[in-house]
Amino acid sequence: MSEEEAAAEGEAPEAEAGSGVLHVFGRQLKRFRVRAGMERAQLGALTGYSASTIASYEQGRRIPSGRFIAQADEVLGAEGVLSEFIEDMERAQYPAFFQDAAALEKKAVALHFFAVQGVPGLLQTEEYARAVFTMRRPLLDEVTIEQRVEARLARQKVFAQKPEPTMSFVMEESVVRKRLGGSAVWRGQLEQILLVGERRHVQIQIMPDAREEHAALAGPFSLIETEKGRRIAYVEAHRHSRLFTDRTTVRELEEQYSLLRAQALTPRESLALVEKLLGET
Repeated sequence: MSEEEAAAEGEAPEAEAGSGVLHVFGRQLKRFRVRAGMERAQLGALTGYSASTIASYEQGRRIPSGRFIAQADEVLGAEGVLSEFIEDMERAQYPAFFQDAAALEKKAVALHFFAVQGVPGLLQTEEYARAVFTMRRPLLDEVTIEQRVEARLARQKVFAQKPEPTMSFVMEESVVRKRLGGSAVWRGQLEQILLVGERRHVQIQIMPDAREEHAALAGPFSLIETEKGRRIAYVEAHRHSRLFTDRTTVRELEEQYSLLRAQALTPRESLALVEKLLGET
């Protein structure tokens, strides 16, 4: 689900107004810290964060990472109370329009993606993701960039789910030819595509620039199927990305995707093209 083609997701420097769960977590964090007799600086030193960052967490102004929450839970002896917020915080890291899609993605039995501008987030290397966020305008500060990279990489846990979801990706040829972040980052990204493409439950296909037929010129989208057989489409558009659940729209996009897969290079041919590009550097 290449949401990098719409808007960058992840933790914002300041949480959106009305993020009640952030304030609830913040109050719980402060309660356990005070009970443990710790100052913010002490907790920060034990978890690798500054006192000002701890203050932002406690005041509900910044979204903590799952790693911090787990560390704080252990250090403060919260016995799992703080860890129960990890899933809520992961959800809060995404913009409102992507939160529902992200939640569905984690529990899907099938995921299919069509990308036209950049490598889908689920396939991105850490370096490629960092380059994407660094190039974003308006500019993001360094702390926010790292937080968003972490959020993007966390989505890739879906590859390790059991049972493994069926996954496929169709990318325009221009996507794998763009040297975003420079040659070293680009090479690393191509290597990542090859590694993921070798997984038995993943198929990656490239739509050649030279194709005379193309079933989806309207832009990127993704298809999600839940364990209960519900089929959902996520369509990306600048500031107006949304989920579709009505059968008519979903069927139309499913038909487009089926044609895209037929028009694109086969998975074997696609990985061969990626290998060829690697060999040209």
